[in-house]
Order: sequence, then structure tokens, then C-alpha cells
Amino acid sequence: MTIGLTHFLLLGTALFCLGLYGLLSKRNAIAILMGIELMLNAVNINLIAFNKYVAAGSYTGQVFSVFVIVVAAAEVAVGLALVLAIYKDRLSTNVDDLDWLKW
Repeated sequence: MTIGLTHFLLLGTALFCLGLYGLLSKRNAIAILMGIELMLNAVNINLIAFNKYVAAGSYTGQVFSVFVIVVAAAEVAVGLALVLAIYKDRLSTNVDDLDWLKW
């Protein structure tokens, strides 16, 4: 049995669904950020798998994957800085408590 493109796509789909579930079901801001990271890693798996099986010989999938990793690192840095600032002010990371911009 060989591992083909379908196996990688199923793995990416499973990771993306887990990340989406974490994004939609959790109320903690850090858990939401972790769900977003899972979704971005699923995209990376799909990019590299498509590059290997569809466009073998080019590095387009790897380049896009590195770009996604850089964007994810920036997102984590900014997101955690915001979460820490909100926690310092509100003493909670629950996203339901973030209602001070409502009228």
C-alpha cells in the first residue's frame, strides 16, 4: 500500500475540521488561536501534498507553505500580545467578556 494524494488530503481535512471545531466551540481566546493554527497547518499539508503529486519538480508549494508559516508566526505574536493586554486589563481571556466596544 502506498500513500497517495488522497491520504494527505484526508489528513489535511481532518486537521482543518478539528481547527474549525476548536475555533467555533471554544470561548477562551488562546484556544481560538490554537484552532486557527491547526487550520493553517492543514493548509500547509495540502500545499506540500499538491506540490509533490501535481507539480513535482517545482518548489511552489514549499514557498507558499513557508509564507503561511511566516503569517502564522506573526498572527501568534500579535494575537498573544492582544490576549495578554486584555487579560491584564480584564483578568479574563473569555471572548464573551470582551464587550466593552458594544453600545
